[in-house]
Amino acid sequence: MHSLSIRQLWTLCALAALCAGCGTTRRSDTVRTATEQMLLSDAVDRAISRIDFGLLAGKEVYFDNTYLGSTVDKEYITSTLRQHMLACGCILKDKKEEAELVVEARAGVVGTDRNDVLFGTPATSVSLGALSPLPGTPTQVPEIALAKRTDQMGVAKIAVFAYERATGAPVWQSGTDAVASRARDLWVFGTGPFQRGSIYDGPKFAGEELHVPLIGSKKDNKKPPVRVARERVFNSEVLARDGAATKAADRIAAETDPAAGGESAVTAAEANHLSAQADKSNSVTRTAAAETTPAANLPRSQFDALWATTPLERQDANTATADRRWPPMSQTQ
Repeated sequence: MHSLSIRQLWTLCALAALCAGCGTTRRSDTVRTATEQMLLSDAVDRAISRIDFGLLAGKEVYFDNTYLGSTVDKEYITSTLRQHMLACGCILKDKKEEAELVVEARAGVVGTDRNDVLFGTPATSVSLGALSPLPGTPTQVPEIALAKRTDQMGVAKIAVFAYERATGAPVWQSGTDAVASRARDLWVFGTGPFQRGSIYDGPKFAGEELHVPLIGSKKDNKKPPVRVARERVFNSEVLARDGAATKAADRIAAETDPAAGGESAVTAAEANHLSAQADKSNSVTRTAAAETTPAANLPRSQFDALWATTPLERQDANTATADRRWPPMSQTQ
């Protein structure tokens, strides 16, 4: 059996070394950390969810975010407010002239804060004189931490108020309330971070769920999710509507116009067929609406009873807006 010589072995090793390669992975970080964005967005969600727009349910509203100015995450705050207004039953208008009421928002605080606590020796500089590797240059002593803790907090303070567009009369204000989201990182003897806070689902270790073997941990009572983060269907009949039947009904209405005094553009048989399609679509719509959450289970505002007795009726352009029956200010306080 032929055996390899030492020279051949060295040649094979050299070829193997030449064929060996290495790869690199490019990594980058965003300007703002994910933790900071989670703290702010969670604080904004919680602050907005405390605002009750139920008083304005059914009213045509224009949302004015002018005075949010250069607030951090202005677009997210604006979108969350608009979503919450829709969820409370407001009818949003894109143009101010088309709305009955104007809702204006402002932000007192949208920012983060941080506190660090260290049990041990912080990093420092020591001059060793002639013993220094580089004479005249102080030596850096690294941090020696027995335990270290970092607390981060995101705070949002958002307020809104509404007034009548035509007269400028005040209608409602939400008041102000500062809401904070928190996150804590803990290192023990250099091990960590152990993470807890309102932005996490539970305790974590270096970003992963923390599991302690053979020890059952008591589960925390989790807070219910904020309303702006829940999925909800508002108009099930729109989702269940048959597009073909809708177009057929529109065609009947457009081409069979009694006020025009002319003959219909469709035959009687075709009209009957189209009407049957429309009736079928309405039946599907009613069935889908019955299977979804009934209207009685939808959240209602404490002001519903008050506004039921003094509705804001739609009036003609010639009717003075001062005649609209607003509830007395003493009742809304």
